[in-house]
Amino acid sequence: MKITELQMKDVIAMETGERLGYISDLDIDTQRGRLQGLVLTLKGKAMGLFGKEEELVIPWDQIVNIGADVILVKKSGYSGYSKSQKSESD
Repeated sequence: MKITELQMKDVIAMETGERLGYISDLDIDTQRGRLQGLVLTLKGKAMGLFGKEEELVIPWDQIVNIGADVILVKKSGYSGYSKSQKSESD
């Protein structure tokens, strides 16, 4: 599967049905060559104040299913979700 195919899918929290956003990037461990997680641009936050995006990193082990139209993720009981501020120049 190509990243462009993943980027077209909605990411949904399985427990609540909340649409979290779309995939903007992948978190890859370059030392091991493994996918660590998905980086989302948060819904409604594509372009924040001063050109910064708010991102959410979802660890790979929290992904439940990658379907035809959506990606289901576990959100409850996990404190490792991280939001970051990233400027466009990064």
